[in-house]
Amino acid sequence: MSEIIRQLEEKRAAARLGGGQKRIDAQHSKGKLTARERIDLLLDAGSFEEWDMFKEHRCTDFGMADNKTPGDGVVTGYGTINGRLVFVFSQDFTVFGGSLSETHAEKLCKIMDQAMKVGAPVIGLNDSGGARIQEGVDSLAGYADVFQKNVEASGVIPQISVIMGPCAGGAVYSPAMTDFIAMVKDSSYMFVTGPDVVKTVTHEVVTAEELGGAMTHASKSGVADLAFENDVDAIQQIRRLMDFLPANNREKPPVRPTADSADRQDYSLDTLIPSNPNMPYDMKELILKVVDEGDFYEVQPDYAKNILIGFARMEGSTVGIVANQPMVLAGCLDIDSSRKAARFVQFCDCFNIPIVTFVDVPGFLPGTTQEYGGIIKHGAKLLFAYAECTVPKVTVITRKAYGGAYDVMASKHLRGDVNFAWPTAEIAVMGPKGAVEIIFRGDIGDAEKIAERTEEYRQKFANPFVAGARGFIDDVIMPHGTRRRICRSLAMLRDKKVENPWKKHGNIPL
Repeated sequence: MSEIIRQLEEKRAAARLGGGQKRIDAQHSKGKLTARERIDLLLDAGSFEEWDMFKEHRCTDFGMADNKTPGDGVVTGYGTINGRLVFVFSQDFTVFGGSLSETHAEKLCKIMDQAMKVGAPVIGLNDSGGARIQEGVDSLAGYADVFQKNVEASGVIPQISVIMGPCAGGAVYSPAMTDFIAMVKDSSYMFVTGPDVVKTVTHEVVTAEELGGAMTHASKSGVADLAFENDVDAIQQIRRLMDFLPANNREKPPVRPTADSADRQDYSLDTLIPSNPNMPYDMKELILKVVDEGDFYEVQPDYAKNILIGFARMEGSTVGIVANQPMVLAGCLDIDSSRKAARFVQFCDCFNIPIVTFVDVPGFLPGTTQEYGGIIKHGAKLLFAYAECTVPKVTVITRKAYGGAYDVMASKHLRGDVNFAWPTAEIAVMGPKGAVEIIFRGDIGDAEKIAERTEEYRQKFANPFVAGARGFIDDVIMPHGTRRRICRSLAMLRDKKVENPWKKHGNIPL
């Protein structure tokens, strides 16, 4: 018995040491934590239960039979974040560069299967050189198995990817199918092909940071939802994100007690909208003044800044926020903002998170770049997501809601449950000046007549009352009472039940 215990302790020690002290020191010298240090930071102290610590690869080619490390380059198991169950895997770059083998993939699939059975989120801490070359097709098959699990888990349990090192080739597609991707600045990379291959094939000279660094994906491609300064910051913020999310698609969002009264009024909102309709204002100010304790967890803050998305709480319960941002492109919808918001709306719908939408949108962004890029289909993604969505939807139109963009932004016609407008709201096919120049194009030379017609159009349509008369707006509310009216609406909608017609799945315009 004592011999078995000795062997057990030796195996445990070898697994904990990973690729050895020298490689651990190299990891630290790059400003990166080890796989186990990351798990210790992510989970509540003492809560981690490790699985498959002794699992080893089965490869015998290229001298691999004599080169084995218990755990095979990934630490897997479960624990808690603020007392709530989560499953986690953390790739160990000190063991074969964190490369994925057949057995490495089996460990990932095992915890994903278990997470789906018990209804708990999966958090992946990725730090891997990709497929283990020595294993050939076996490692590729392992990746495909992981991809299949990602798809099966999608919409069932939240899946979070944190890229904390290299992530190249086929390795990028598993994170791409998860719900949120976070990256670490200056130490994490994502690309299908690296800088050397790019140079060979396209003759472009580009650094790894420029090609697939955290800020590249957080601001240009939109692949990353969040970019953090270092490993510690990333892990702390992922803990905070998890507090907003339900554990699975059968749960309601978590409720956190708050001292912030649902009846709180903020009279500064009455002067938020400038008197000049062409002047911008910061929509984030409205969000922060309306949500619980001014706490807004923004997602993709550096990408498609003309729309804001993120999580907040109202009366302690999680809500998803979608809001046009007049400070950027006047709040127009374009390709990037439509994709950004559509995916967020779909996530909220998957996990029973009510959606609050703040609208100030003059329309879709015009131009050949947008048309050639497929704005029609990309804009339709947001429309499709809102229309298909069955969670509670509360909409507040603050100023402009013009044309098709009015329809798209959670309008009553897309099954919006409660639709409010501020007195400053303008709901029309287009702005008064543009409309008059089309309707009365024969009078364009007569400035006085055009001005008169413009004012007539403004009085007729550039206000919330025509839409109110049709029942498309449930009430015109004072800005200072916005929080109270949203909270009451969400309370009323708490037990909302509506189902879409049975189908295998829709065919969203991809």
